Amino acid sequence: QVQLVESGGGLVQAGGSLRLSCAASGRTFSRYAMGWFRQAPGKEREFVAAVSASGGYTAYTDSVKGRFTISRDNAKNTVYLQMNSLKPEDTAVYYCAAGKVVYASRRLSEYDYWGQGTQVTVSS
Repeated sequence: QVQLVESGGGLVQAGGSLRLSCAASGRTFSRYAMGWFRQAPGKEREFVAAVSASGGYTAYTDSVKGRFTISRDNAKNTVYLQMNSLKPEDTAVYYCAAGKVVYASRRLSEYDYWGQGTQVTVSS
């Protein structure tokens, strides 16, 4: 069992930056791929970014490439999402997830554990 707690969300103006953190419980954090997903009001939850269990491979949805960076610190059981050049369309609840796969999966179905979410609001 893995418990995930996100932090770092908030209100920011367009063009600004935020860094989300996700702290995981348990001693097997380094065995899980980690992902960030987001859900805007009235929309389905969508993939944002993922990092492999080792941290050596990452994946991003096209709309955030070059602006967002995912990273992990296995010694601290934490995964991060650095978000730069934020746009109003990035407004959503952001969820951290852990999956029992080692690769940087884009598939929501491959993630087994989810955090409670943190709100990110980007004003224009």
